[in-house]
Amino acid sequence: MPGSSANLGPAFDAVGLALDLRDELAVRLLAPGAGVRVEVTGQGAGRVAAGEGHLVVRALRTALERVGAPQPDLALVCRNGVPFGRGAGSSAAAVVAGVVLARALLEEPGLLDDETALDVAAGMEGHPDNAAASLLGGVTIGWVDDGVSRAVRAEPSADLVAVLAVPSAELLTARARAMLPAVVPHGDAVFNAGRAALLVEALTRRPELLLPATADRLHQDCRAPAAPATAALVGALRAQGLAAAVSGAGPSVLVLAGVGAAGAPALAERVTAVAGPGWDVRTPAVDRGGARWSPVTSPPATS
Repeated sequence: MPGSSANLGPAFDAVGLALDLRDELAVRLLAPGAGVRVEVTGQGAGRVAAGEGHLVVRALRTALERVGAPQPDLALVCRNGVPFGRGAGSSAAAVVAGVVLARALLEEPGLLDDETALDVAAGMEGHPDNAAASLLGGVTIGWVDDGVSRAVRAEPSADLVAVLAVPSAELLTARARAMLPAVVPHGDAVFNAGRAALLVEALTRRPELLLPATADRLHQDCRAPAAPATAALVGALRAQGLAAAVSGAGPSVLVLAGVGAAGAPALAERVTAVAGPGWDVRTPAVDRGGARWSPVTSPPATS
């Protein structure tokens, strides 16, 4: 399951971009009465809930309940590569993984088509941006219609590259969301509506527009006190003409450019020079395939 970056500046809770930071999972059915066994390595190991409380298991149960399927006992192995608590879509990747694994266990996988899978995942996440990107890959635009989460996928420009600057500190999404005002000025709403529309054009066809397209007036400044180093880095990068934005709720910083894969190392060097020590600068590819699963004869057993 790919990670993701949401908001991308102005498109709050709406636009997501899938990134090739992946969680790999395997599930195996156990005999009735065996319970649930979970093994986690990589990001979040030793910290996330085990057994029925694990987010992937909860999502799998929710998806099976949605389609009226029986709830099996199972063994789950998670090898997590999405940074945990850094605004890179780790919770959405886990939820989408659970839903996709539920699909794999069904005798009729079509019961959990992408529309249903997205609605289940977004219902657990609270909004469709990261979940849509992790499920569908590429650029996604999500919305909620009469309580049902929906999304469309758009193909990213072939030249679009992403650089992710990841700090050592974490930031809980709930804390960042609690800092948002209940009411915003009309002028700021108009500004963001225009920039969010421009963002889709920049991501898919004209990446030279990414700097103005990633400008925001709705949420990033409100959250700056929770992650001042993040806000400072976004400002410093944008001052140098780089399309930087807070990745999701933060505290990671996403930089986008239309330089092609060959230009990614040089872009990462520029970001590293501005960021200085304390930031892990990565160049994940833009993931275009989304969630993928395949049957295996003997997934690794839990200990």
